[in-house]
Amino acid sequence: MKQKNTIGETIASIPRNLFSGLVVSLIALPLSLGLAMACDAPPIAGVITSIVGGIVVAICGGSFVTISGPGKGLVGVVLVAVSTLGLNATFAAIISSGILLLILGYLRLGKLADYFPSSAIQGVLAAIGLIILGKQFHIMMGHKIERDNALEYLVAIPETIVHVLNVQDPGLVNASIAGVLSLLLMIFYSKIRNKYLQLVPAPMWIVIGSIGFSYYCELILKIPNPISEQYMMPSIPGLTEVVNDLPSPDFGLIGRVEFWSSVVALTLIASIESLLSIKAIDKLDPKKRRSNVNKDIKALGLATALSGFFGGLNVVTVIAPSSVNISNGGTNRFGNLFHAFFLTVFILLFNTELARIPLSALMAILVYTGYKLAAPKMLKRLFLIGKEQLIIFLSTLLVTLQVGLISGITAGLLATFLIHVVVNKSIVLFLKNLVKPNVLMYKEDSGNYFISVKHFCSFLNFNKLKDKLSVIPEQKDVIIDFTMCAFVDHSVMENLNDYQELFHKKGGTLEVIGLELLDANSGHPFALRRLLPLSNLINSGATKRENDLQDLGESFNLTFNNNKSVKNNELEKFIFFKTKKIDYTYNRLVNSDGSVSVFDISFSEGEFIAKEVIRSTMMYINTSSDIPEFALTKEGLLERLYALAGQKDINIPEFDDFSDRFYLIGDNPKKIRAFFTEKIVRFFESNPYYHVESNGSGLLVFSKERVAGVKEIKQMLDFGLRLQTQISKS
Repeated sequence: MKQKNTIGETIASIPRNLFSGLVVSLIALPLSLGLAMACDAPPIAGVITSIVGGIVVAICGGSFVTISGPGKGLVGVVLVAVSTLGLNATFAAIISSGILLLILGYLRLGKLADYFPSSAIQGVLAAIGLIILGKQFHIMMGHKIERDNALEYLVAIPETIVHVLNVQDPGLVNASIAGVLSLLLMIFYSKIRNKYLQLVPAPMWIVIGSIGFSYYCELILKIPNPISEQYMMPSIPGLTEVVNDLPSPDFGLIGRVEFWSSVVALTLIASIESLLSIKAIDKLDPKKRRSNVNKDIKALGLATALSGFFGGLNVVTVIAPSSVNISNGGTNRFGNLFHAFFLTVFILLFNTELARIPLSALMAILVYTGYKLAAPKMLKRLFLIGKEQLIIFLSTLLVTLQVGLISGITAGLLATFLIHVVVNKSIVLFLKNLVKPNVLMYKEDSGNYFISVKHFCSFLNFNKLKDKLSVIPEQKDVIIDFTMCAFVDHSVMENLNDYQELFHKKGGTLEVIGLELLDANSGHPFALRRLLPLSNLINSGATKRENDLQDLGESFNLTFNNNKSVKNNELEKFIFFKTKKIDYTYNRLVNSDGSVSVFDISFSEGEFIAKEVIRSTMMYINTSSDIPEFALTKEGLLERLYALAGQKDINIPEFDDFSDRFYLIGDNPKKIRAFFTEKIVRFFESNPYYHVESNGSGLLVFSKERVAGVKEIKQMLDFGLRLQTQISKS
C-alpha cells in the first residue's frame, strides 16, 4: 500500500530530517574512511561512496528511511579485486557491477534474496565479520602483516599480541595504544546511557579525540609525530581535488575471467547486503511502509556506476546509519540526502584535519564491527533453534573464510538442502513438489484472507507464499494453514514472525494454524517443523531477584509471574516503542484486575550489527477513563534540540516553573493543557522525575533504561499508584 506525503508534510519534516542527517553523517564519516582503507582503496573513496549514494538513492530510490554508503560485506571482495586487477581496473569492475545491478532491478530480480536460507546468510555475515576483524586487528595493534587468506590472519592474532608487548619503538607503541583505547571506547560506549554523550556516536568521539590528541602533542608537548607515519591516515584530498583528479577506470581487463568474477561477486554481495538491510529497516519504519525493492536496486546500481566513475566503491544500503537515522527522527529520504550534504561539508572544510587520525584508531572501529557480525552469541542462538542450523552456519562460515564469499553461499545452500533431505529422510518430497503450485489464497466475503500451504515450505519456494502475502493490505486478517504441509523450515518460520509483527502493527492479524500437527526439533519458535518427532528439554530456576520481587508483590497485593511474554499489545501503542522492537516482558507484578503492572522488559534499537538490546523496568497503568495522548519527561539540552527539530514543547501558561522543568509533547495541546490541572501539575513537581507517557487509555512509567533494583521498583510502584489515584480524582 503506497503512502504519499503532502507538500506541507514534506516541508514540515525537513527540520527533523536535517537533524537526523547530521547525526548520521557523524557516524558515516569515520566508517566510510575506515572501510575504504580496509579495502586497500584511498580513504576518500569511502566518503565519495556515501555522498554519491546519499544523493542518487535519495532522489531515485524506492525506500524511505534507509541510508546508503560503502558496505562492510564487500571488503573481502574489493580486497581480492584490488590485489588481482589493480585499483583502476577495480573501479572499472565497480562501474560494471553498478550497470549489472541496474539491469537486475529492471528485471525485477529483487526476490532472489528469498532463496537464501537464514542460517546461511548469517554464516556469510559472520565470515565477513571475521575477515574484517582478522585483517584489521593487526593494523589496530600497530603491527602490519601479510597473509594469504582470512584464516591465516585470524591465526596470527596471538603472534601480533606477543609482538606488541615486546616492541620498543615509541611510535609503534603509541599506535597500538590508540587502537586499544579506541576499541575499548567502541565496546563500552553503548553501556553509557547518557543522552548528551549519545548525541555524538562512538566513532566520531574517536575522530575528535584523535585530532585533539594530535594538536596536544604538537602544540603543548612539542612532539609533532607521536605515532609512526605508516600508521597515520594519508592526506585526504579536498572535493575540488577529487573532481579535478578523477581516476581513469581501466577496462583493459574486461575480457579476463578474473574481471568478471569480481563483477559478479561485487554484484551478488552488494545486492544481498542491500536487500537484507532494506528488509530490516522496513521493520523499524514507524509508518511501516514497504520499500519498492526493485526501484531501490536500480537506484543503487546507478549510484554504484557513478561512484566507480568518481573513484568510489559499491553503494549499498547500510544498516547501522539507517537505524541511527530512524532513532533520531528521520522520516523520509531527506535524511539520506542531508547526510550526503554534511559529509560534503566535512570534506570541504576539514579534509586536512582528517590526516591527524591514526589508522589504528579507525581500524578499531572495523574490528568492533567485525566482532559484532561474528559475535559468539550467534552460535548459542542457532543452537537453541536447532543443531542443524549450527551445521549450516558453520559450513557456510568456514568455506567463505577458506575459499570465498560466492563459494560460501553455495556451500550454505547445499548444506541446507542436504540437511532438509536427511531430516525428512526423503528427497522425493522436494523434487516431486518443487514446481507444483503449493500456495492457494482465498479472499473471504468478510474481506479477510485464507492461505493454504501444501507439501513443503522452505527457502526453495518461500517466494510463492511471500508473493501472496505482499499483495494483502496489512490492515486485513489473514490465516495461513499448514495442515497439508509436511515440512516447514527455519527461514520460513523467521519470515512469518516478521510478517506477523508487520500485520499486527498496521492493525491486522496474521494467524498461523496447522503447525501443531508438526513436531519441532527444539522449543524455539523459529525451529524447523516436520512430521518426525524430536524431543526437547528446557530447564529453568528462580533467581534471588525473582524471589525478592515475589516478596515485594505480596506487600503490594500483586501477583508475581516470571514467565516470558511476547504479547505486548498495549505497550506497542506508546510513542516510545514506535521505533523499537519489544522482545518480551518478564518478572511481572500484576494486581487482581490487571489495571496495574510492573515488569522487566527487553527491547531492541536497530537490527543486525546495529542492534542494541536494552533491558529496563517499566510500569503500566490502565486508566479508568480516556485521557489525552502525551509524553512527559525532564527537560534538558536534548529535549531542546528536539524542539528545534520540530517537536514543540507544550507550555502550561499558569505554571511557568513546571513548563521550565518538564518537556511535554502531544498532538492535541488544547486537551493536554486541560488535563494538566493544578493538582496534576503539583503532583509531578513534588515527586521524583519519571518518564510518563499516555496512549489515551493507559500510562507508561519508567525512570532509566536499565533494570531497576527492588527498592527502585518499590518507589516506582508508590509513584504510579499515587498518580493513578490522582488521575481518578481529577
